[in-house]
Amino acid sequence: MSTSTTSPTRVRGGQSNVKTLLGTGIGNALEWFDWNIYASFAVYFSTQVFNKADPQSAFLETMAIFAVGFVARPFGGVLFGFLGDRWGRKRSLTLAVVSASVGSLIVALCPTYDQVGWLASALLLLGRLVQGLSHGGELPAAQTYLAEHAPPKKRGLFASSIYITGTLGLLCGLILGLVLQSTLSDEQMAAWGWRIPFVVGAVLGIVAIWLRSTLEESEVFTEHMDAVKKNDVRKQNIFVAILKNWRTGLQVIGMTAGLTVSYYVWSVTMASLATTTFHYSSQHAFTASLIGNVVFILALPVWGIVSDKIGRKPCIFISVIGSFVCSLPLMKLVSGGEFWQLALAICVQLIFQAAFLGHGPATYAEMFSTDQRTAGFGVPYSIAIAAFGGTAGYVLTLIGNPYIFALYSMALLVISGLTVLTLPETKGKDLRA
Repeated sequence: MSTSTTSPTRVRGGQSNVKTLLGTGIGNALEWFDWNIYASFAVYFSTQVFNKADPQSAFLETMAIFAVGFVARPFGGVLFGFLGDRWGRKRSLTLAVVSASVGSLIVALCPTYDQVGWLASALLLLGRLVQGLSHGGELPAAQTYLAEHAPPKKRGLFASSIYITGTLGLLCGLILGLVLQSTLSDEQMAAWGWRIPFVVGAVLGIVAIWLRSTLEESEVFTEHMDAVKKNDVRKQNIFVAILKNWRTGLQVIGMTAGLTVSYYVWSVTMASLATTTFHYSSQHAFTASLIGNVVFILALPVWGIVSDKIGRKPCIFISVIGSFVCSLPLMKLVSGGEFWQLALAICVQLIFQAAFLGHGPATYAEMFSTDQRTAGFGVPYSIAIAAFGGTAGYVLTLIGNPYIFALYSMALLVISGLTVLTLPETKGKDLRA
């Protein structure tokens, strides 16, 4: 059946769009919940797994492990990219959720520094690396599966569900944080309350695993594998294939570098950074992040639809230019110390981020052929996230000057903007290639 005549309510393989969105979405939300509660609750458990004699140093070391967790993401991109491009998108999606749940359980059961000394820090690092491996494979597999199922004329809109469900997972972590803060004392939160979100993430992984096991394989991938078998084509080594795509890989890294720094600071780590760097109360920091991410969710499908109408590149330029122009003014606004200033700054930045992320998964998928769509994107993307996104919170904490950090972010946004100039417009591209 032609992609242009795909039913708006059912995908080509007979699986409903609702099931496709739900199957990718719930696992994606859980991955983001597991991944981001670390940053949100770091202020509480940093003195539990590191020496509490120097709280600022303990927090810095905890954020360093947050950054180190990103080191595993390129390896996750290779592993799950190989599985996705050779054995199927569905298998890759399912195994990514299993890995995420295991990592979350390790963190939840981590002993304290007072109990086992440096071993506590080592176990925290292990859990973070396992989560990093999982998250490095989750987004490439999920976005590829979803893009290959989506109607071509609505691919941008469908792609927005990746960050919608991911942000919903992040919001669940923030909401749980607010609930725990209102019911537990600071001493209880530091002693054991911070473990609760990680336990929840590990348990809910069972539901996500079951849902993904019921999904159908992407028809685009199935047709590709049938053609490979029919023509007796030998698959290239994954590393050789990635190297042959080095130009596109560099474009992924360049386009991602600046935007991921803005995203991780304003959406992921701001709840902790606002309390440690800008001296907001934990309640105000969590609430402002909650409001900002709700606005982000509302903006994502709007930008997904806009990208389906006017193209991917104009929307990316709006995102880059808006984030660049607002970097210094919004950092200045946050330093004012008022709750409304923090909430407004987060909202404005995330609206600009949505101009790219609303259709980003579709855009990345359109850059690669079927046999390289998961690994070809996943590896360079994970490298960019590890090098720039994962270190954003640590760099800001280490520099200690938000204005100098804003200049760093702006320099990377310039690189992203220049990279976008080299890209062709891919709106509505046929993915059967």
